[in-house]
Amino acid sequence: MQLEILGNADIVTEQNGALVIKTRQAEARVWVYSPTIIRVCISKDFSGLDESLAVIEKPLDDFTWQHLTDIVELTTSALKLIINLKPLRFNFYAANGQPLSEDDQRFGTNWQGDRVINYRKLYADEKFIGLGEKAGDLNRRGCNYVNWNTDAAMHTITTDPLYKTFPFFIGLHNGLTYGLFFDNTHKSYFDFGATTAEQMSWFGADGGDMNYYFFGAQGVRNILEDYTWLTGRMEMPPLWSLGYQQCRWSYMSADEVLDVARKFREKNIPADVMYCDIDYMDGYKIFTWNKETFPDPKGMIDELKAMNFRLVTIVDPGIKIDENYNEYKEGVDKHYFATYPNGELYTASVWPGRCHFPDFLNEDVRDWWGASFKALTDPGVEGFWNDMNEPAAWGQNIPWLVKFGDKFMPEIRNVYGMQMARATYNGTKGLLNNKRPFILTRAAYAGTQRYSAVWTGDNAATDEHMLFGQRLVNSLGLTGMSLIGVDIGGFMGNPTPELMVRWNSLGPYTPMYRNHAALGMSMREPWQWGKAYEQVIKKDIEQRYKLLPYIYSGFYQSTQTGLPLSRTLAIDYTTDENVFDTKYQNQFLFGDSILVAPIISTVESVDVYLPVGDWYRLSTDEKFAGGQVVNISCPLTDLPVFVKAGGIIPMQNVIQSTNEAGDGVLLIHVWNGDEASEFVFYEDDGTSYDYQSGVYYKRVISFDPQKREVVFGLVEGSFVSKHSKVQVVWHGFEGDSKVGMENNNQSFTISYSYLSF
Repeated sequence: MQLEILGNADIVTEQNGALVIKTRQAEARVWVYSPTIIRVCISKDFSGLDESLAVIEKPLDDFTWQHLTDIVELTTSALKLIINLKPLRFNFYAANGQPLSEDDQRFGTNWQGDRVINYRKLYADEKFIGLGEKAGDLNRRGCNYVNWNTDAAMHTITTDPLYKTFPFFIGLHNGLTYGLFFDNTHKSYFDFGATTAEQMSWFGADGGDMNYYFFGAQGVRNILEDYTWLTGRMEMPPLWSLGYQQCRWSYMSADEVLDVARKFREKNIPADVMYCDIDYMDGYKIFTWNKETFPDPKGMIDELKAMNFRLVTIVDPGIKIDENYNEYKEGVDKHYFATYPNGELYTASVWPGRCHFPDFLNEDVRDWWGASFKALTDPGVEGFWNDMNEPAAWGQNIPWLVKFGDKFMPEIRNVYGMQMARATYNGTKGLLNNKRPFILTRAAYAGTQRYSAVWTGDNAATDEHMLFGQRLVNSLGLTGMSLIGVDIGGFMGNPTPELMVRWNSLGPYTPMYRNHAALGMSMREPWQWGKAYEQVIKKDIEQRYKLLPYIYSGFYQSTQTGLPLSRTLAIDYTTDENVFDTKYQNQFLFGDSILVAPIISTVESVDVYLPVGDWYRLSTDEKFAGGQVVNISCPLTDLPVFVKAGGIIPMQNVIQSTNEAGDGVLLIHVWNGDEASEFVFYEDDGTSYDYQSGVYYKRVISFDPQKREVVFGLVEGSFVSKHSKVQVVWHGFEGDSKVGMENNNQSFTISYSYLSF
């Protein structure tokens, strides 16, 4: 197979808002999307149809560039792109001339057949973070990965690829940051010096264009804000989806679902969500109910709602071949399914048996799929769990000659799950009459945050999977995803009681808090572990409900900035070498102020790295100086959790579900510190889209350490808070402190104390 390396430029022009550069091998186009975002696309066959399933923004109409002898300089207020013309190479610099990322001058972009690769200079101290759901350490340096969405059942902590494709990473070197999003849906590859003796890094794909977006903002936060501006941000999730979720493959009947829900209420263990896995269906046919075991879906759901539970039901993409099955007949009649090149319908076996697969890249198919959810929404389902959408088929890889519309399988596999989630979201949103649906998907591509939450797939009941899962959550947070979960307790295998308790203690600080297990595994409900452990699990679930005002406000932050709720320490402490140490790489910030140190179930003390600044242990208010490693006691009853000095955390008293109004008391906890801080408190009705029309409640709560004062800013929005009283709880203060109020149309009664909670 012949190697073609991008050679000398022959023509440089500006056309339709793009810089166009032609060589003998290919044509390159460059667009400016913002002062910190530049797109480069190198193609052998430019199509007039320039589409992206991930990108929702358009480039600017004009930009500044000049053609010098053998180079072109394209400049913005933040970036300088120097394009060497002989041979054609793309080199990015900060506005002050510091190099951010450069093509390898020898190999640059090249082709071997249809496969296109870009080789880049590797800096001596360069680290890489990102790529989403990938095995390995926080720092990807020295690792290589494949993006090919895969049903990774029984995966280990080193398995690659897994279920999702997020071809976006952030490079760190010399105190600088940059990001790169390779928007190519083919099977793709990323190598961060692993196979080149660390001479260079490289990325590429089996087909398509060398099409990437370069982000030059300084600071990981700013790069995430730019990336999620480009690819979209999540909407506010339904509040009930942030409560405790109880799932199993499977609760086998409506009676079993209701019995479990009743037991939560009898034991006063808070919970909001019950799940139905595949066995609620008639023969695993999507959009059906098993008439024997789930004879009255509406009656079951009405009873659940009377107990303040919502129901989430699973849906898979495979449509069973059955002449008596409406979705099958419609799909065939309307040509909605994948085919072989000769037009014959593609068939593969999954749970229902022999199935066809909808073409979710077709808008008509997405509309048809979305409308079919009426069979679930009419009885009252509000949550929809998309599984098996890599797409999975027994035997794994669907043949590459299978066509979805005019595209073959290799081009669409990595986006199939995302487009299924898109169809599910749009359809159920339309059916639920201004209620927010909860969508959960296993497979995903960049931009999925606009439609769905994700979880990390079929993990195992081991300590190493518990820590690995947290690392995946932290890494997915670097891709625009914020509502992320794991199967707490492990999907496969049976956890020890100690592992179950320890894993559950991470739950309050996991964006999506779901307990799930596979068929044949031990039951996992909180009361299955003995009375003493039940009380510990209950205490931690109650902690989740206390933290909901903080958590909900954190998701509002995600909708505005793209910053995830669970954050690797590399976001805020990027130049601190300790956060990349494998001993501390699983630690994370949960929101602005809480630091969590995951720890295995078999130890009762652990070394924790606390970054610069002062920190308080959440459970005891013991104060620690940061910038050091501290040894912390961690019995099963007390996960190592810390609050940053100056932290402001709104909390509430325990409720049994998010549907409860509560006692109306908002607890504002403030930890003493030397630096000013603020918290944006956000509230809305938790269920509708009215917040998008101004029906929300937002105010800034700020702490002034010099004045020892907490000030409640003016209220924004027309929503009336459910909190009529505020209690300010001081931590680490001595003497008098003050509360100030900037009032407008809403106020509440304030009291304060020095009591810890």
